[in-house]
Amino acid sequence: MNIISPKQDQNVALVVGPMASGKSALALDIAKKQPSVIINADSAQVYSDLTVLSARPTEQEMDGIEHQLFGYIDGSEACSAARWANDAKTAIANAHERDLLPILVGGTGLYVRVLLDGIAPIPEIDAEIREKIRKLEALEAYQALQTLDPVSAARLNAADITRIQRALEVIQSTGKPLDHWQKNKTGGIAANIQLHPLVLLPPREWLYERCDLRFDQMIDMGALEEVQRLISRKLPSNLPVMRAIGVSELAKWLAGDISEEAALEQAKTATRQYAKRQYTWFRNQSPSEWMRIEGSFNNDIDSIIETILR
Repeated sequence: MNIISPKQDQNVALVVGPMASGKSALALDIAKKQPSVIINADSAQVYSDLTVLSARPTEQEMDGIEHQLFGYIDGSEACSAARWANDAKTAIANAHERDLLPILVGGTGLYVRVLLDGIAPIPEIDAEIREKIRKLEALEAYQALQTLDPVSAARLNAADITRIQRALEVIQSTGKPLDHWQKNKTGGIAANIQLHPLVLLPPREWLYERCDLRFDQMIDMGALEEVQRLISRKLPSNLPVMRAIGVSELAKWLAGDISEEAALEQAKTATRQYAKRQYTWFRNQSPSEWMRIEGSFNNDIDSIIETILR
């Protein structure tokens, strides 16, 4: 096998795909063949409060391989893509200094995109403008955006109120459309590293079955108790940790609002829907030159790893 040098061209391996796709196991297989550090790129697994519901690897599953940026943020904080990207840059640089290959693994495409391409340097939005825009009805906001920023309006679905509000507040607060800022992203590392990417896109039916099985396993591993601990913290409901898949469903079960059967079915449905969105994102948004595996890969792991490490 032609093993790459971690420092040569600042190599970075990347294994991404939807939840339950097997990306973590594959990253671990790579790390066993090449001295490495596995770096989390999943927005749920950054939180210390979501050990079970985020399917964060256990000490046993880490199998002696160093893992970073897993469970390192308290649930009372909201981790942004920009914050994670800065932390990932530090972890990558540290790995290179130690002659270790950084292996980014996760399912949050936005995190990976910000790390590689940078972030639009949008100035802070005026609070009064934001408050005024948030009070607009969806149609009213969309019509205003069509007038002020027709490029963004044409790109967005008229029902996507969150993105419409964001584009509208940017143009009103900064005087420049969102497209202007997005064309001038800063802080990306893509030009400074040699990326070895792999996108996993397993068969959909297999993926959805794995999602259901994984949630059943989460219940056995203490997901209900994890949600109970979160509830006891009385954290604001708008924090990411409180909006994680499974939290609201299990919380309603604990409160007696729905039955166990209904809670599990709702949580599994939400899990499958999220996995579907991740699948679609990585299939359509990942650069065409990135290596992709569509379908089963269990019988070809060694050749896959060899290809990545060239």
